[in-house]
Amino acid sequence: MSTGRPVIFPWRVYWLLFGVITLFALAPILSALFSGLLAEINGCTLTEHEMHPCLVGNMELGGAISFFFVLGLFALVTMPLGGGALIVWLVILIIHRIAWRRMQKAEIS
Repeated sequence: MSTGRPVIFPWRVYWLLFGVITLFALAPILSALFSGLLAEINGCTLTEHEMHPCLVGNMELGGAISFFFVLGLFALVTMPLGGGALIVWLVILIIHRIAWRRMQKAEIS
């Protein structure tokens, strides 16, 4: 029962999911890196255990910068979860691709 139009594999969905999982896993690290870079550019002191004042433009952002720096510790949770999710993603991708290929061959026959 071919419709005459070739059916393509949904790669876009898989790559979108890959990006979401990767972003989830790396978000705390990116947050810590960005806050560290922002503090360094503005000549601020940044530590995990204490908030220091930090003027960015005319705004005092020391608390926010410290908060986002400490959020980097969540990478201890998000990295393993993201790694596990990527393994599941890869297994589902392989199974789906094999099943899709078999279905394509069955339609041709």
